[in-house]
Amino acid sequence: MASIGHVAVGMALGRFETGSAPWRRRVAVMAFLSLLALLPDADVVAFALRIPYAAPWGHRGASHSFVFAGAVALAVAGLARWKGESASRWGLLTLAAVGSHGILDALTDGGLGAALFWPFSDARIFAPVRPLPVAPIGAGMLSARGLYVSLVELLVFLPAWAYALWPVRRRRTP
Repeated sequence: MASIGHVAVGMALGRFETGSAPWRRRVAVMAFLSLLALLPDADVVAFALRIPYAAPWGHRGASHSFVFAGAVALAVAGLARWKGESASRWGLLTLAAVGSHGILDALTDGGLGAALFWPFSDARIFAPVRPLPVAPIGAGMLSARGLYVSLVELLVFLPAWAYALWPVRRRRTP
């Protein structure tokens, strides 16, 4: 999956969290949650390290699991508590952002699936229905296939983008 959908999820979660907060806060939270939604794909470094795709630490492996999402959520919740924010709220937002990544990748029509249940199982999981085309990795995104995948994702995630970017209604003070 191209990153468009993952970023849309982070942006929508950020808008949900911030509502009508000042625009700088909204942008910062949307960016933070979008980065968290993209975090599992940091496993592409496995290619450079010559870790096989199908290995537990390969692409779409352990970093795409619910356990990984939970660990990141606990870390963010701890940081939120330290900063005086709601640990449970930030933990749940993080769990949704990071956890959505593996689920969305399981909805693609290619690759090996996502190791959603690692470390309990190394099995790669696909959803029963796979409506999203798999994105080419690396420079392949600059091809006709990459453009096609990007356009499909843009259309599929258009509601999330619209929600995230819809102008905030300013309340008038009497």
